[in-house]
Parts: sequence; C-alpha cells; structure tokens
Amino acid sequence: MSEGVDHAARAREALGFSRWWLVLAAAAMMAVVGPYQYVWSSLREPVATNLGIDSAALSTVFTLYVVIQAGSQFPVGWWRDRHGPRALGILAAVLAGGGYLALSVAETVWGIYLAYSLGAFGVGIVYTVAVNTALKWFPDRRGLTAGVGTMAFAGGSAALVPYVRANAGPGSPVTAYVDVLQHVGVLIFAVVFVGALVLQDPPEEWRSDGNGDSVTHTGRQFTWREMLHTRQFWLMYAMFVAVASAELMLIEKVVSYAGTLGLAATIATAAATLLPVASAVGRLTVGGLSDRVGRTATMTGTFALAGIGLFAVVGFGRGGVGAAFVGAVVFSVFFSSPQYTLFPSAVADFYGEKHSSANYALLYSAKIWGGVFGGTVTGAAVVTLGWNQTFLLGGGLALFAAAGALVLDPPTVSRADDA
Repeated sequence: MSEGVDHAARAREALGFSRWWLVLAAAAMMAVVGPYQYVWSSLREPVATNLGIDSAALSTVFTLYVVIQAGSQFPVGWWRDRHGPRALGILAAVLAGGGYLALSVAETVWGIYLAYSLGAFGVGIVYTVAVNTALKWFPDRRGLTAGVGTMAFAGGSAALVPYVRANAGPGSPVTAYVDVLQHVGVLIFAVVFVGALVLQDPPEEWRSDGNGDSVTHTGRQFTWREMLHTRQFWLMYAMFVAVASAELMLIEKVVSYAGTLGLAATIATAAATLLPVASAVGRLTVGGLSDRVGRTATMTGTFALAGIGLFAVVGFGRGGVGAAFVGAVVFSVFFSSPQYTLFPSAVADFYGEKHSSANYALLYSAKIWGGVFGGTVTGAAVVTLGWNQTFLLGGGLALFAAAGALVLDPPTVSRADDA
C-alpha cells in the first residue's frame, strides 16, 4: 500500500460523498438480517409448539441455515466482483424479507426448512455484499470497517431477542410468533432494498495512482484459484472451522443448556440477549485493534480467550452460578465473534482486495462445517457425551484455532502482475 495516500479523499472524488455512507448502508442491511442467526434459538420452541412437534425435530434448521448462508457466498462473491452489489442486494431484500414472511405461515417441518433456506440465501448475499464493501473502499482501515458491518449483524439482533421472547416466549399464545415474524420480515425487506440502492464498488482505476502502481495492496492480487495453492489459505480454513464450530454451538444451544442446568428462565433470556451484544462489541473493538497490532497476533489472543470462556461457561453452569454463567457466555462470544472481522481483513491483506468477494467467500465456506458441528453434530454429542463434555470440546477447538494463528504468516510470493 502506498505510503501517504489519502484514501478518504480519493474515495470522495470517485463517489461524490464520504465512503462512510457506504459502510452505514451495509451495516444497516447486516443489522436486519442478523436475526436469522441470533434469534432462532428463541423462535424454535414456539414454532415447534405451533406445529405440535418436539423442538428437537427443528435442530437441523440452524445447520441448514449455516450451510446455505455460507455456501451461497462464493457464487455471490464471484458475481459481485464482476457486476457490483446493487442487483444482488435487491434480490437479497426479496429473499431475506420473504423468508421470514414464509416462515410465519409455514405449516409443516418441510415448510419451515424451505422458508429458512430462502432467507439464508438472502442473508448470504447481504453478508458478502456488506463485508466486501469495507474491504474494497477501506484498504487503510479494513479491520475497523469490517468490524462495523459484522458488528451490526450481531448487534441488530440484540433489540429483537427481548421483543421475540416477550411476544412469542413462554406464556404467550401459541401463534403469537406469527405477527413477530411478519413485522420483522417487512422491516428486513425495506432496509435491505434501500441499502442496495446506495452500495457500489470502486471503479477499476481507483486502485491505481495513474502510473500503473497500486495504492491499495502491495502484493499480488490473487484470484481464488491462485489463493487455493497457498498453505496459508488452508491453515486459515482449519482455524475458521474450529472457532466457528465453538461459537455456533454456543449460539444455538445456550438457551437449552441453561435449561438443562436448572438455571432460571431469566438467566437463559439474559444469556440470549447479551450474546449478540457481546458479539457486536467484540467484532468492532477487536477489528480496530487488529489494524494496529496485526491480524495474526490478534487472532492468537482472542481465540485463546474464547476457549477459556467456554470452559468457564461449563464451570459456572455446573456450579449453578447464574450471573457468572451469563458473564462467561458474554466473555467467550466477545472473543470468538471477531473471527468474522479478522479473517476477511486477513484475506484482503494477504491476497488483495480486487477479488476479495470471491476469495473471502471461499474461506467463509468453512462456516458450513462449523454449522454442521454447532448444530447437528453437537446435538448428537450431547446425547452420547453429555452437555458439559460437549461444551468443553468446543473450548478445545477454539484453543486449536489460537495455536494455528501462531504459525500463520503472509504468502511469500513475489510481486506479480494483477490477475
């Protein structure tokens, strides 16, 4: 990256307004689709009760969501790098808003699967569009701005968890969640649609100083095929799987775990409510920190602390210390969620921002395996190993990711022509 380049001024010249408006639009879009991930644990029981089935029958919904949300991002990212974000954003508004509306009227388990799958595809589009807006327009502040978008994804749900549990939780009419889903579905459509009209990608010449020299990335602009030939990608992939598995297990099962421990319903509500808040604050705080101290050093520390936090969740839960249990949940998620800020920033640092949408989408596909573990596999592990042992396993995976960061370094490829 060229020293002394005023990226803000260059962006204003290209856009006609501050580049921060793009980040705000992307963050708003992320905020309204976050409930697909963070509110499901509060919706599963009322949905199952309305269908007259055991809630365990809906455990695969969360895994299906993660698989589709993460798996859709590579084709979406490939298209976005070539055609821009606007048309994709409008499609996302229809899918993500329509998914909640369809969920509100679904009358079968397969109907629930279909509705959530459509919504998950929309969420995947929003995610890759929003995160890569920061990577493309903010080469000087990638960690902070990626943190803003991913913070909104988690933080937007914090206001909705109490709303959902108050209007569709224990003691509410069986079908009360229908109105909740419909109201949120309309909100999702409106915000994502407007945000899509605002977003755009930098013109090709914005990356160059006019003399053929890049002002945004000092190394090679890797295509996704070239990236796959580097060991760093595969190490980051393994790390991503590990830490995502640990976090998604906690997100999906924290309410049920608290119940099996005999903790009060208010403890479960507090954990479910504060979890996305901790996730949001952690992404922004740690993302900004990584711009100053480096990505890999930040990964090592945060992932290790996330694992320690999961061990504390088990310890305080077994001891029946409700307040400390909630505190441990908050602590663990605060340090695990920055993965969604640190990894996209590292991908742009290592491989360039020209193909960042497709490149990060490939890495983000690791979340699929994290979702399989966090949902379906841990559901089976709970039966065979028990709740406590399963959560301890999650803590061990986070420590594995921290160890991987200790040996992670940029690709040692000499400067080459842009791909």
